[in-house]
Order: sequence, then C-alpha cells, then structure tokens
Amino acid sequence: MYELVQVTENTCYIQSPAKIGLVKLDGSNVCLIDSGNDKDAGRKVRKILDSNGWQLSAVYNTHSNADHIGGNKYLQDSTGCKVYAPGTECAFTRHTVLEPSFLYGGFPVKELRHKFLMAQESGAEYLTPDVLPDGWGMIDLPGHFFSMVGFRTPDDVVFLADCLSSREILSKYRVTFIYDVGAYLATLETVKAMEARLFIPSHAEPTSDISALAQLNIDTVNEIADKIAEICRTPMNFDRILQAVFTECGLTMSWEQYVLVGSTVRSYLARLKDTGRVNAFFDGNILLWEAVK
Repeated sequence: MYELVQVTENTCYIQSPAKIGLVKLDGSNVCLIDSGNDKDAGRKVRKILDSNGWQLSAVYNTHSNADHIGGNKYLQDSTGCKVYAPGTECAFTRHTVLEPSFLYGGFPVKELRHKFLMAQESGAEYLTPDVLPDGWGMIDLPGHFFSMVGFRTPDDVVFLADCLSSREILSKYRVTFIYDVGAYLATLETVKAMEARLFIPSHAEPTSDISALAQLNIDTVNEIADKIAEICRTPMNFDRILQAVFTECGLTMSWEQYVLVGSTVRSYLARLKDTGRVNAFFDGNILLWEAVK
C-alpha cells in the first residue's frame, strides 16, 4: 500500500484505498490528484515526494469525499501547496462537517463525526480550467457527488475518480454511494464511450478499455432501481424500504452504512418518483412510497 506506480513518463499513481494521481510537471515540480483519506496518508505521500526530490505545487481534488481530501491539510501545511476543488465540492472541502451533515440530514451524531466521513478542513480554492497545468483537460463527472470531475493528462491518462466501482466492490456491496442517480447514469454512458491510453478509477484497477466496467455499473444501478421499485409494491415508509434493501443485499447496518446507503436509497426513490415508477403520499403523518401499478 502507498506504492508509487509509474504508468507513463510523467504520470504515476499511488496505490492506496482511493488511488492518488501524481503527475510530473517540470523539473522537480509535481502535482497530485486527490490526497488520500487522512493525515497519515498525507505523511506517506510526503515521504514519496521527499524520497524522489519532488516539490508539490498543487492538489487537484476530484470531489470532497473524506477519503479523497483527507491528506489535504497535512500536505498544504507542510509544503505550502495550493489545494483546488470543483464547484460545491470546494465548500465541502473548506467546511468538512458538511459531508456528515448532508448524509445524516441534520447535525451529525458523534458516531459520524470522524475521519471516514469528516476530513480535516483545508484552504481549498475553486477548481476551474484556467488553474490546471498546461495540456490538462477537466472532465465533468456528476452523479456520485455534487460536482465531481476527472482529469485527462497530456499523455492521455484519464483519472476517473469515483464514477464507477470495481467488479469486486459491486459484487460485495451491490449498493454503492450515489447522490444523483440520473446524472450518474448519464456520466457512465459518457465514460463508456471514452477512449484513452489508460483509465485510472479511484476504486478499480487501471485499464485501457473502460467500457465493460462502465456497463456493469450501469446494469447494477438499474438492478437496484428495479429492486427498490419491487420493494415498494406494498406502500412502505423509508425505514422499512431501507431495511429491505439491507436484507436483500446482505448488508449489515452501522452508522456509516445507515447514512451512506440511506442517502443513496433516498436518491433512488427520487429518481423513481421523477420517472413515474413510484408515487409518494402522506398517510397518518407518515410518508409512504408505492410502486405505480
């Protein structure tokens, strides 16, 4: 873990729970794509930088989930590097209590205020195309989170952030975190048609052909949507729906899984309602969801 893997002359990644991109810029200057999940990850990245005589100029965050921004503060404090994050993700990176608050739907209980869901705050600036290194492309990848982006480097390596999951993750968990199901499906269709020298997803192995994995993710999303619609054949409130999803997918409830899967199931329900597959109504001051017959 935290091994540096060189894939082209100037582009590398650091093998970690969420892969960290490292791109050589000029001479001794490098930049990172994301920074790992915590201060310890930042220290390990700094060790790699120092052992190669590299100076870190910037961290370009793909999005603001804690496992992608957790090393920001340590690296920014110890190297003076810039930190950039796109759109809404910038606010979440500056004010990290927003992630567990959003997931929980209110001020988060202490069981959710930890590094897995709430990274240390860092002084992020807005990520726009004009702050990127020469020759880089920024790719909008909405759906997984608010304003997630990926990057295409000058040597045609594409970093895809969290826009898809590996076969192993899909097989184990079935329900992966999604903020906007419709946007996520559209992103997957876009990614499926992409070509590049190499694709590097954060949570899957690098590959030169991403189409099959993108299609598997599409199929899994549609399968979960169908499952939730089937659960709603009998009018049911949210907690019962969530319980049924956990049971049918073989998941175990914890605080983290409750908010991550719970937020995702709410997003599926919104998608199903917006597309006319389920209705929602209030009965005895309880919101019930029912599949359209």
